[in-house]
Amino acid sequence: MEILQGYRDPNRIKAVIRSIKERPTKGKVWNLMEVCGGQTHSIVRSGLDRILKDQINFIHGPGCPVCVTPLASIDLACFFAREPKTILCSYGDMLRVPGSETSLLRLKSEGFDIRMIYSPMDALKLALEHPNHRVIFFAIGFETTAPTHAFSVLRAKELGLKNFAILCSHMLAPPAVSYILSKEGHHIDALLAPGHVCTVMGLSEYQKLSNLFQIPIAAAGFESLEILEAINLLLDSLITKKPGLMNAYQRSVSYEGNKKAMQLIRTVFQTCDQHWRGIGSIERSGLEIKSAYEQFDAAKRWGQTAKLSPKKSSQCISGQILLGAKKPYDCPSFGSSCTPDKPIGATMVSSEGACAAYFDYRHEEL
Repeated sequence: MEILQGYRDPNRIKAVIRSIKERPTKGKVWNLMEVCGGQTHSIVRSGLDRILKDQINFIHGPGCPVCVTPLASIDLACFFAREPKTILCSYGDMLRVPGSETSLLRLKSEGFDIRMIYSPMDALKLALEHPNHRVIFFAIGFETTAPTHAFSVLRAKELGLKNFAILCSHMLAPPAVSYILSKEGHHIDALLAPGHVCTVMGLSEYQKLSNLFQIPIAAAGFESLEILEAINLLLDSLITKKPGLMNAYQRSVSYEGNKKAMQLIRTVFQTCDQHWRGIGSIERSGLEIKSAYEQFDAAKRWGQTAKLSPKKSSQCISGQILLGAKKPYDCPSFGSSCTPDKPIGATMVSSEGACAAYFDYRHEEL
């Protein structure tokens, strides 16, 4: 807590804000995309987007793993949850995300055995305790959660578990960023790279993106001061017209990343094309289980009989929000027919979703 207090020092925060506001931008408002949903909530909760509105227009990117989990994966999880002698496990927010027809939380209320867990190790424990049940862990997330999910597969193999598998829906952040920056007509001037993802994977992929698109990128943390310091670095780059990669989250991020975590990912997973909810398919933007461990791939073992026809809501514009094309208040359903209690889209469900952030901290103003 003493370390965090330094990042919450109001005098330091005010000093960086003054520095940003005093920049000679000649009235230019820079478009800055933050990729991470956690950063989105920090920015909106602390009011940085309002404080810096004359200097920075924050564009919210597709960095909420719950928000981008495809409908087909949620529908398949719901299919498994209805199967006899099956325990379906996942993280809390994932239970509330609506699929085509229902959600895991609604199925749980109907009596199906669906468990909210905090770690894949909890799912392994359930598999050991219930040898006559299939235990399926709905594994979602970016590079941040992938190492622990990979470890659960390795541990299941070590234990010889026959009744454990994961339904894998893993995303990779850099290909999504590349997809957005490749779109004609985008207005992104600079990028805040996701701190937790970079802690695991390092900065090499973001170096490639900076070089390819000639755009300044700064790895950032989640405290207001850390985000402001990253913005300060980006403004230096933008004003001098010298794009590059910067690390404003050095207490957590190194250029090389966490080599042991990356080795776990490479051992169990391989890259694949992935569908992103509201966005579409992005090449090599996901992770799938390698054939050597396919006995722990729930979709391959038990999903062949599932007949899925995902149907997205015509009312939800979350895809445009995730791409940074629109803000939550641009959606006609925001705050009326779509609320955290009765969400239409995943961006209103997740604790990292942009719509949830605006509802929590801006709803009364809109």
